[in-house]
Amino acid sequence: MKPIASEAWVLNPQGAVSDAHAALADGGQLRVVFLSETMARLSWVPRDGFREPRTWSIAPEGHGDVPWEGRSRDSLAGFERPAVKVAGDQLGTTRLQVQLKGGPGCAVRAIWSDPSSQSVLMEDRVTSAYLDERRTGLVRHSVVRHVGEHYFGLGDKTGPLNLHGRRLRCLGQDSIGYDPMSGDPLYKHWPFVLTRTLQGLWVGTYYDTLSACTFDLGCEHDNYHGLFRSVDIDDGDLDCYVMAGRTPAEVIAQFVRLVGGTHLPPRWTLGYAQTAMGLADAPDAQKQLDRFIDECQQHRMPISSFHYGSGYSSRGKQRYVFTWNHSKFPDPQAVNAKFHQAGMRLVANLKPCLLDDHPAYADLKEAHAFVEHESSLAPVVEPYWDGQGAHLDFTKPQAIAWWQSQLREKILEKGIEIGWNDNNEYAIAAEDAISAGFGQAMPIHRSRPLHALLMTRATFEAQLAWQAQQGGQEHAFTVTRAGPPGIQRYAQTWSGDNTTSWATLKWNIRTGLQMSLSGMFNIGHDVGGFYGPLPEPELFVRWVQACALNPRMVMNSWKAGNVSNVPWMHPSVTDGVRAAIELRYRLMPYLWACFEAASRDAVPIIRPTFYNFPDDEQCLLDCDEFMLGTSLLVAPVVQAGAKTRSLYLPALPDGLGWIDFHSRQRFSAGHCHTVPADVHQLPLFVVQGAAIPVAAPLAGSVPRHDDPVSEVLQF
Repeated sequence: MKPIASEAWVLNPQGAVSDAHAALADGGQLRVVFLSETMARLSWVPRDGFREPRTWSIAPEGHGDVPWEGRSRDSLAGFERPAVKVAGDQLGTTRLQVQLKGGPGCAVRAIWSDPSSQSVLMEDRVTSAYLDERRTGLVRHSVVRHVGEHYFGLGDKTGPLNLHGRRLRCLGQDSIGYDPMSGDPLYKHWPFVLTRTLQGLWVGTYYDTLSACTFDLGCEHDNYHGLFRSVDIDDGDLDCYVMAGRTPAEVIAQFVRLVGGTHLPPRWTLGYAQTAMGLADAPDAQKQLDRFIDECQQHRMPISSFHYGSGYSSRGKQRYVFTWNHSKFPDPQAVNAKFHQAGMRLVANLKPCLLDDHPAYADLKEAHAFVEHESSLAPVVEPYWDGQGAHLDFTKPQAIAWWQSQLREKILEKGIEIGWNDNNEYAIAAEDAISAGFGQAMPIHRSRPLHALLMTRATFEAQLAWQAQQGGQEHAFTVTRAGPPGIQRYAQTWSGDNTTSWATLKWNIRTGLQMSLSGMFNIGHDVGGFYGPLPEPELFVRWVQACALNPRMVMNSWKAGNVSNVPWMHPSVTDGVRAAIELRYRLMPYLWACFEAASRDAVPIIRPTFYNFPDDEQCLLDCDEFMLGTSLLVAPVVQAGAKTRSLYLPALPDGLGWIDFHSRQRFSAGHCHTVPADVHQLPLFVVQGAAIPVAAPLAGSVPRHDDPVSEVLQF
């Protein structure tokens, strides 16, 4: 690898707007452009132009969605382009400043700072801050690392929230049974890092690339470079957005608005939902689902939707998207109608790969709708779900059109409202695989995450059109397991195929918070664990409690013998399970207000305590509790046999304290406490002085997502 060297920095005055560039020894250019008072963009433009000349993630909020064929990477549309002051080798606004170092024959570097305090936010490494490797196309960016800095983000990462000292990859991967503390990568490609500096300021860096990335956040040491952290981008572009803020909220909101904001889903999606592969996989699946509906009513279990696993399309172990196995489902519309009569909406699992004996495979092959080998233009056929299959190429209009027509005919017209985009990591191994790129071909290693994004968009827009045709007034909605920044414009997501264990319960809390800090707000986990053994009673009820106040609450499982996690699986704790789900419905007005704020104000729904209390350094310590919105602190129990719960209640102003939601006992703020933790109750605390709206069902009815506000509780 060789350092990128500069001949000189050149300031480019453009009226009241300024930017700068450095001509590089290899014929390329390093550019700095200010986009707002607190955001700038640093790009290395190779001599022959960007390897990824288009982006699908950058969509400044309020300026419309990205064209299907992508947005030009050179575009500055949608940005305010503020007036920038220039002083010597420094340029910037009143909130963000960059000093540009370098000269003839010298390596270039940028030093980002806060003008009001002159505190450094991020500083390129003195030695070889920018490198490229001709042999592989890898590009590296290295910055100075300080021992006391905190790093967050990167999407669905495992382990403690502070990622300092870890090496992590951004590469969507089907990670069933992953280690909840150290497993990596998982399902999302999310190259966004949120940093808390030693001075307590915050800076976000987003590397806009679809190529796989490796972030070294202090794992690697080198005698010649001092302490540093770096990102390696595999054969992609270095196009970095830098965002400054006084709080984490300020930075996260900038990033979310940069990538298009957060979709507000229909209110019914906030209710408890059930899915289980065992039910739809069973030979008598329709009878199983019919019985499940009856059991929900017998147990008076609140539930708002049922998510069909892919078993409705299975023959043996193989799955055939957009087909119904009528031996298991002789009359899908009848059971779907029964779900609706019971007050449940329906969601169907969808997969983007067609096995080579799928009824539509030959026609789609002839239409060149699949990801193909570059030389032969034959479909790339690889192992998939106990067979061999080819992935649809969502950068081809014919693939999108087929997908949307089948979604309408086989799913929406059958009485199912929503498509759930699953198994869409596109882990294609063939090196010569290409995506059509809407006429500008892209190698698969630079388009893997894009397919998950476009698949999700195709599903979302087809449902939007269907609802409009039906005269519906609801928001559209979809779900995706994988994808890059941009999926939050359309979809809810979750932490994937977790494993049943106490460790997963504990560490999944952090993964959910990490996704929230990364700008994915509508998130959750498979309640009770998807993979592995059945949860024993205590673990099961604690898991339901921990997820009861997450944005997404879906009980999903795939267990040996087709046994499924269902709310009444352990009679000894069914009352506790029901109580936790009922708590969710009671707090539905407050939860819905959190969703509205997420969409309107770009704020997370669940947050680490330091998000709400950034000046309380105790909140930076690893813990199991989290905030729901501005006023509720949730303290799940994650240890077997625990009868009490130790926790820290953050400091509050003006002598305010924290109030136990259940008992109304007051606790002092800024102190650690040990509180009772009965197995049938979720520890929950409220900021003193807060008003919490709650709902109540009609007399004799089971709670619903649209129950009216019954009162406003004053704490």
